[in-house]
Amino acid sequence: MASYLLIALHGALMFGVIVRVLLRRPARGVALAWLLLAMALPYVGAAAYLLVGERRISRSRAARIARSRAGFREIAGTEVTGLALNGDGHEGAVHHAPEHRALHQAATRFFGVPAAAGNRVTLHGDTQAVLAAMAADIDGAETSVLAEFYIWNEGGLTRGVLEALMRAAGRGVCCLVLVDAMGAGRWWKSDEPEELRRAGVELRPALPVGLFRTIAGRTDLRLHRKILAIDGAVAWTGSMNMVDPRFFKQEAGVGQWVDAMARIDGPAAAVLAAVMLGDWIAEKGDALPELLGRTRLSLGAPKGSVPVQVLPSGPGETGEGLLQLMLALINAARQELVLTTPYFVPEDTLVTALRGAGARGVKVTLILPEKIDSLLVRHASHSYFDEILEMGAEILCYRGGLLHTKSITVDGRAALFGTANLDMRSLWLNYEVSLLVSDADFTAAVKALQAGYAQHAVPVPRVEWSKRPLGQRLLLSTMRLVSPLL
Repeated sequence: MASYLLIALHGALMFGVIVRVLLRRPARGVALAWLLLAMALPYVGAAAYLLVGERRISRSRAARIARSRAGFREIAGTEVTGLALNGDGHEGAVHHAPEHRALHQAATRFFGVPAAAGNRVTLHGDTQAVLAAMAADIDGAETSVLAEFYIWNEGGLTRGVLEALMRAAGRGVCCLVLVDAMGAGRWWKSDEPEELRRAGVELRPALPVGLFRTIAGRTDLRLHRKILAIDGAVAWTGSMNMVDPRFFKQEAGVGQWVDAMARIDGPAAAVLAAVMLGDWIAEKGDALPELLGRTRLSLGAPKGSVPVQVLPSGPGETGEGLLQLMLALINAARQELVLTTPYFVPEDTLVTALRGAGARGVKVTLILPEKIDSLLVRHASHSYFDEILEMGAEILCYRGGLLHTKSITVDGRAALFGTANLDMRSLWLNYEVSLLVSDADFTAAVKALQAGYAQHAVPVPRVEWSKRPLGQRLLLSTMRLVSPLL
């Protein structure tokens, strides 16, 4: 009798997972991986699918996100960047080059807010200098400091940023800090959060985990954004967490993390501030008018000529907007395409687009770190090399540390820069923020940064790579099969 019950339970679990996967209609690779897991290991497969199989968020969080998105569009689309909207006839309107107009139009449709004009944008690749400059900007704050990061780590020059925050709160500046609960798990157990609270800084963990949250929604959704906004007039974003690389993950054996950040002076800084306020609201459901009153967020005066489109993405926010924009960028390339990312586990359509770019004669260069902090991701990443190399693309392995910068440049005229990796986690599970900038000077700065990385990298030889031993090819193919689940 017991055996019949087990058989029935086995069949019910397998059937339930299969039906759920088919009804949800994920990408074919993801669906196939789950179906195979359900058939091979129904008990494990059912439990795993319940935990991480869907981009599921609780109803209460979905409602808060909807309110925060509405507030974000209200702030970033009208009140803050009112003179920077796309369209003819607006003072300060953004006039994109014809070849990039469609890109920005698509971004506006997917993300809800057009580009903001009148910015000065500077790129910084020295993390020590970035931390010192962040502390200096906070010391100049008059109304608000809004910060959100995936990781916050004790040690080195991050202490200067923390002390600048405490000084700002002491002189009456509204300081709100949002840090991912899991990414900064060790830091949350340190003494620094309580130091900040005692000084008057308001601190909140993003996406905390727990049994109830596991039942209500996925617990591996992460706030991967990195934003520091001061007075809504100056903002920083990019790949760098609040860490000093000299003191961060030195035991991992991958060298120091290598990052880059953009400093924005102008109206787009207020849009980044609005993204952070939206995330703050999504955690607890604060009232937007009250937050605006406390932070006194307002339109910053134009400080330059660079149009910047801020693109926040994540579950419950923009659907497949980030993927669609990356595809549009790759397909728009005519001469040259350069990409940097630490984690390369792309969605199949991105691989197809990169192959298509190489096939039509675009010079495609993909720069990855030689060593990363995840063995599974490294093997999964290598499984894509054959297809990329086959179409004439160049893959460079950076040897100067864990290259963590996320960037795409197209024909020296447009750049995508921010927090999103070229992997499925960034595309589907993380809350990310990217900058779409169609400006030759900023793109040249990103290209110079990419060229610097290339100088410290070695190419993957196509012929030798194709002759790898059978065992290695089999291992990579296996990792490729489970890559949609990483």
